[in-house]
Amino acid sequence: MENTPKAAFSGYQKLVIFLLAITQFTIILDFMVMSPLGDILMKSLNLKPANFGIAVSAYAFSAGISGLLTAGFADKFDRKKLLLFFYIGFIIGTICCGLAHTYVLLVAARIITGLFGGVIGSISMAIITDIFSLQQRGRVMGFIQIGFGASQVLGIPIGLYLADIWGWEAPFWMIAALSIGIALIIAAKLRPLTQHLLVQTDKSAIKHLLHTVAKADYRIGFTATALLSIGGFMMMPFGSAFAVNNLKLTPQQLPLLFMVSGICALIIMPLVGKLSDKIDKFKIFAAASIWMMIMCVVYTSLGPTPFYLVIFYNILMMMGVMSRMIPSSALTSAIPDMADRGAFMSINSSLQQIAGGVAAGVAGLIVTQPNKGAPLQNYNVVGYLIVIISVIGILLMSRVSSLAKSKAKTNTVIPADEPVLHEIA
Repeated sequence: MENTPKAAFSGYQKLVIFLLAITQFTIILDFMVMSPLGDILMKSLNLKPANFGIAVSAYAFSAGISGLLTAGFADKFDRKKLLLFFYIGFIIGTICCGLAHTYVLLVAARIITGLFGGVIGSISMAIITDIFSLQQRGRVMGFIQIGFGASQVLGIPIGLYLADIWGWEAPFWMIAALSIGIALIIAAKLRPLTQHLLVQTDKSAIKHLLHTVAKADYRIGFTATALLSIGGFMMMPFGSAFAVNNLKLTPQQLPLLFMVSGICALIIMPLVGKLSDKIDKFKIFAAASIWMMIMCVVYTSLGPTPFYLVIFYNILMMMGVMSRMIPSSALTSAIPDMADRGAFMSINSSLQQIAGGVAAGVAGLIVTQPNKGAPLQNYNVVGYLIVIISVIGILLMSRVSSLAKSKAKTNTVIPADEPVLHEIA
């Protein structure tokens, strides 16, 4: 058991959690809504599946590149201003998606959205690390990650509903309108976050980036994150195709499957967040990883399966996936020093995005389909590969846990109820 008592949230901390959670919801929803729009988009723009795949991956790779390019600047500015700048850029990109009426314009709009949206998660992580102690971060991560589950619960049904009525552009307009309101609240309510500027030593962005990458402890965190992302993303691209062609679900059952999984995530994440602040975070991560490995092997080996059993297996698998995300994020957030948090989180987020793209590519080389509508082959090989990657991930996360415990004694957290210093002249 962790010795530090559970720390309560102040009123301002609760506001920050809400703002970051709803911001994360819009970012994830923007990414998730592309999947259910696939059929409508391909018909409306006369796209082949490969073309649609490029439109989807354009976001991930541009987000990863953006994170690396901005990592050196991430600790040079007030985090509030940085969050607003990139969130406004994300809104502009989403509006461009709604205005795009050709394939080229859609890909360009997705690249713009990824360039800005891909950095917001890392900025949020830096804000969390500045404002919340390590003993609070498990619960915070639980609430922030609710955006993932909520996007599945709301994103797919709402996206399909609006697209059926007003066309595929409608979901992007809805996301843009919601995001504009959130940006106004952030501008009005979030306090400036400039404490990290007091301990800056690097004079240029490039030096700061190289300085961050050069630290051995940081590289352990980066590698652990990349491995977790590869393991997590390998099954995702072919999840729907496997469900329809192998498990014999109907296309009409897929939205309900995603919705139930999302509701499960909404319930699990806060519970795991609270638990990870009471019990050793690495123990929760290791147990969740082992559970996920078992369920991945079981699920990827299934043949035709009744719908209720598919839902049951998905819930069990989701329990493992979600339960390892929260403690791993909390542990990784404790590694960087205050002066490097923004750069560390940007690089970490970039590697997460790029690793996801690599995972999808590797899975595409493994999984085959003899002909259209035939069952996928070698999907179980992906499950076994996830097991190998997850075992290595557990070993790396053990090292991250040791680093987090030693850094927790020295990292500075801004008192939530004290005035935050304004930008240094």
